[in-house]
Amino acid sequence: MSIYKRSHMCGDLREANVGQEVVLNGWIQKRRNLGGLIFCDLRDKTGITQIVFNDEIPQEIFEKADTLRSEYVVGIKGKVMERESKNPDLPTGDIEVFASDLVIYSAADTPPIYIKDDDNVDDNLRLKYRYLDLRKKKMQDNLTFRHNLAKLTRDYFAENGFTEVETPVLIKSTPEGARDYLVPSRVNQGRFYALPQSPQMFKQLLMVGGTDRYMQIVKCFRDEDLRADRQPEFTQIDLEMSFVDVDDVIEIQEGYLKRVFKEMKGIDIETPFPRITYDEAMTRYGSDKPDTRIGFELQDITALVKDCDFKVFTDAIAAGGSVRGICITGAAGEYTRKKIDKLTEMVKSYSAKGMVWMKVAADGVSSSVNKFFSPEQLKEIADSMGAADGDLILIVSDKNKVVFDSLGFLRRHIAGELGLLDDEQYNLLWVVDFPLLEYDEEEDSYHAMHHPFTSPKEEDAELLKTDPTKVKANAYDIVLNGVELGGGSIRIHQQDMQEDMFRALNMTQEEIDEKFGFLVEAFKYGTPPHGGLAYGLDRLVMLLTGEKSIREVIAFPKNQNAQCMVSEAPGVVEDKQLNELGIKIITEVE
Repeated sequence: MSIYKRSHMCGDLREANVGQEVVLNGWIQKRRNLGGLIFCDLRDKTGITQIVFNDEIPQEIFEKADTLRSEYVVGIKGKVMERESKNPDLPTGDIEVFASDLVIYSAADTPPIYIKDDDNVDDNLRLKYRYLDLRKKKMQDNLTFRHNLAKLTRDYFAENGFTEVETPVLIKSTPEGARDYLVPSRVNQGRFYALPQSPQMFKQLLMVGGTDRYMQIVKCFRDEDLRADRQPEFTQIDLEMSFVDVDDVIEIQEGYLKRVFKEMKGIDIETPFPRITYDEAMTRYGSDKPDTRIGFELQDITALVKDCDFKVFTDAIAAGGSVRGICITGAAGEYTRKKIDKLTEMVKSYSAKGMVWMKVAADGVSSSVNKFFSPEQLKEIADSMGAADGDLILIVSDKNKVVFDSLGFLRRHIAGELGLLDDEQYNLLWVVDFPLLEYDEEEDSYHAMHHPFTSPKEEDAELLKTDPTKVKANAYDIVLNGVELGGGSIRIHQQDMQEDMFRALNMTQEEIDEKFGFLVEAFKYGTPPHGGLAYGLDRLVMLLTGEKSIREVIAFPKNQNAQCMVSEAPGVVEDKQLNELGIKIITEVE
């Protein structure tokens, strides 16, 4: 079978091409036989062109055209003509191609899903037949957008002195944070590689090795529960720089994002971006990735209610917690008791025991705690929060983490329900001065909030020895519309400070040697001051294309059970393979 060498893509033809002889290849979107005329929509990744077969062509070609069905793969030769009945909804709607020849490359069964963007097909079915789903224009546009962003990324960082270096995929497991994916070694039986959660230690070794500025678009792996913006394998834009401070790293990244928005979205964004501290982000927004497109910031009413008769508030305060709330303008009428009860159930997933609501009206304040407060006290609370007639106040009392997490969630969830999140508005900001350590209640111990190589702020360095819980980190996150695009830090490069950090984490020398020995060893031989950052490429593409899940910007994503619906991975392997690896599958763990 001969293959027609195409002259144009299906989405390229316009009125300027009228009269030209063209060759197109693609899939049949649909076919209509009107007797002496057969119309076909021919589709490829660029778009659709209408093809016309009439009775002026040889009979065998006309008859062949009559056999065409949806998703047949064909080649067409013909002349571009101006359409009598134009289609304003198609970029190619002013023209059509009168076919003179046709080749059918392959026939197709009726597909199990429609090849159109608004098909409303179940996600699992889309993932099972992903190779059909990818034929949709939206999916091809997303993949092309991702390609262009990756190219821009490499170009920008190359222009700024970065060298792209590949780091190992089979590494040593250093369990912390999410679970590692483990790979058994056949050659070293009983031992395991891990798939990298990030190239963190290797990119620091590249700085020790004199690379100066490193970047990599790299696959990373985490064995964790999945959400809309998480996958077991994901892609990072990974960066590291020598002889830099926080301002140097941020300046390079702002230049990158400015170019991304200009070239990918046609939007001029202003630099420098605002910077707020972690403490300010939590107290104002209840989140270390605040969405500043919306108002109703958190307000602390602890002092106002510390002597009230409502035990839920006073017990939380006595336990070292706080009482805080948000005031949603004009939402009192929108939120019925049923809707508020639903919100109360939602915040319980953030460990909140409940939620207090207040509705402000011209004749007073109604509340779920009316019997514990006088009308004057309720009005005082409402006034302290700047509430007006028609406003809804939601209050949570507990440990600060619970209060922040609950109100941070409510703030953004309610904004979404009220249609206040403008997808065409892009608010970028930096969150800086994170705590160096965070407390893990389950393990009753402190962990590095980022990783053990994050440096403390210079003015807090001595506190590492005396009161490490008060130490702020030289760490920074870049946030877009309530989503963390990336994060990083200036690293520890002095041996004595690194030892202080390990001690603050209560790590034994044996643990240090086991987990990080090779990196600590390398730091003995001259380490430049260095720092870096990593972006989530999937997440960045998702936000810039307006998608709600990173699955929409990954060619073959996993489902929420970490399964590939196309290849049916993970799968069962033969006993022979397991025996070679020294592995036995047990069906029940005692």
